[in-house]
Amino acid sequence: MKNPNITITLKLFAAYQEAYKVPELQLSISPGTTVSQLLDNIISQHSELEKWRHITKFGINLNFVPPETILQDGDEVVLIPPVSGGQYNEY
Repeated sequence: MKNPNITITLKLFAAYQEAYKVPELQLSISPGTTVSQLLDNIISQHSELEKWRHITKFGINLNFVPPETILQDGDEVVLIPPVSGGQYNEY
């Protein structure tokens, strides 16, 4: 039976990478999923990310996109939390 889902690559940065402990995830999702629904799923697995929900920007295939953008098979998705002006560790 054919898998009805699509596959995307989710690149993780900053707080998202810290929570998941990996730089990217390969995800199988339902067709018609929006980037904001993807974010909801990511946050539901790591509740400490909730504080970033309303300030995260979305990128698909190197372009900024609005939250209602529908994901397509093979998309490379980036969740972009603020990277300056927040708390960070210097190395």
